[in-house]
Amino acid sequence: MSDDYLSRIGKLIRDARQHRGWTQLQLAEALNTSQSAVNRIERGNQNISLEMIARIGEALDSEIVSLGYSGPMHLRVVGGRRLSGSIDVKPSKNACVALLCASLLNSGRTVLRRVARIEEVFRLLEVLSSIGVRVRWINDGDDLEIVPPAELALDDIDADAARRTRSIIMFLGPLLHRVDQFKLPYAGGCDLGTRTVEPHMTALRRFGLEIAATDGTYHAQVDRSVTPERPIVLTERGDTVTENALLAAARHPGVTVIRNASSNYMVQDLCFFLEQLGVRVEGVGTTTLTVHGLAEIDRDVDYSPSEDPVEAMSLIAAAVVTSSALTIRRAPVEFLEVELAVLEGMGLDYDLTPEYAADNGRTRLADVTVRPSKLEAPIDKIHPMPFPGLNIDNVPFFAAIAASAHGQTLIHDWVYDNRAIYLTDLNRIGGRLQLLDPHRVLVEGPTRWRAAEMMCPPALRPAVVILLAMMAAEGTSVLRNVYVINRGYQDLAERLNSVGAQIEIFRDI
Repeated sequence: MSDDYLSRIGKLIRDARQHRGWTQLQLAEALNTSQSAVNRIERGNQNISLEMIARIGEALDSEIVSLGYSGPMHLRVVGGRRLSGSIDVKPSKNACVALLCASLLNSGRTVLRRVARIEEVFRLLEVLSSIGVRVRWINDGDDLEIVPPAELALDDIDADAARRTRSIIMFLGPLLHRVDQFKLPYAGGCDLGTRTVEPHMTALRRFGLEIAATDGTYHAQVDRSVTPERPIVLTERGDTVTENALLAAARHPGVTVIRNASSNYMVQDLCFFLEQLGVRVEGVGTTTLTVHGLAEIDRDVDYSPSEDPVEAMSLIAAAVVTSSALTIRRAPVEFLEVELAVLEGMGLDYDLTPEYAADNGRTRLADVTVRPSKLEAPIDKIHPMPFPGLNIDNVPFFAAIAASAHGQTLIHDWVYDNRAIYLTDLNRIGGRLQLLDPHRVLVEGPTRWRAAEMMCPPALRPAVVILLAMMAAEGTSVLRNVYVINRGYQDLAERLNSVGAQIEIFRDI
């Protein structure tokens, strides 16, 4: 391997480590090697095998090198191009992964329509297949059929796939009704700082679940004599926490009341799916859910998850940042109303069509047409709130939007420990963002974006924000190691190209 290749690989490894927030010593410990060896690798002064590169990539959850399977590794972006035409919003990533977990409640055949073909879904399918669930794409690969076995082979679980998705934690709710003892690998996913599982346990203990965490594994034991005799009050109004409580309540015979529940889009989709299974859920869209559970569920069901409001916001932001006229079709407007109100206050020129129903028959959709606008910074700070407030996952897109506006915007991402830090990567492509603390960023606009080459942040939404800014920057930019984007977006580069972007997928090795 030439010195040039060694230096380039070393730089990729160093950038991936730094984005993970690890020291050289931490990486060395994960690889069972020395800090000096890691230092030599990163400086390009040590020969390195493909096996070692793969081990490093696994440790850092970063696609350093990709062998034997398809999928983009890097993106080359020719920026400064205006978008035009229309683009459809894909089904919700977070709803799809919740419904895949919910399929474990059902002994019958589950068909999910237009499932997002994204890495997060692929990892869950690998896990489901490894424990004996029959999963196959049908109808020319548009839909997904799921048929569970009579008994799950939990000892054969694909631990590597499980550790690459935080969604694995939503197996707890369904599994506690199927087996008395089981093990699950620690949850992974985006690097967003410390996120405790204690809120999940506060809810699931009421169904008799206890967990001991050792050696990277959750060891679960279920006491069947324990049942929720009073309302469950969630200590965190989180989406996955609410979903786990719903999944546990669905197979609990009797009535379970869940208070301080999230009413966000993926929770509503899960409630609609549970109703297809015969589970009655009262209070959908509110913070109090009353679940009439069933001891056994054996139904053949067919369900269409609704469109993704976060992807819709991504596409709106793409139009704003590139000063384009673009129509975003099938946008779930009931989960974008606050975002659109904030943008309207900043001066965004846009139109909405009359509302129509999603394929699930419940979610309200509309087409949003965005036009080039002169934006002013909002008077108030941008901050997330539980639904119906501004969506937590939509906050990062306002960093790029605020950078396109005149004035200063304060963004307060109070939910995650370090996601705001990744937004300062916009400075490398011309942004003027000042990190006030791990949760607050001050954005100065307007911005003259400039082309750059950089590593993709290890968090999904900040990674897409960088891509959008590169689309606005004159010249050619390179965004490396984009696996994290593929966790949440299907064919994003190709779809953006269809409305005028110029993004090339390529590999180094």
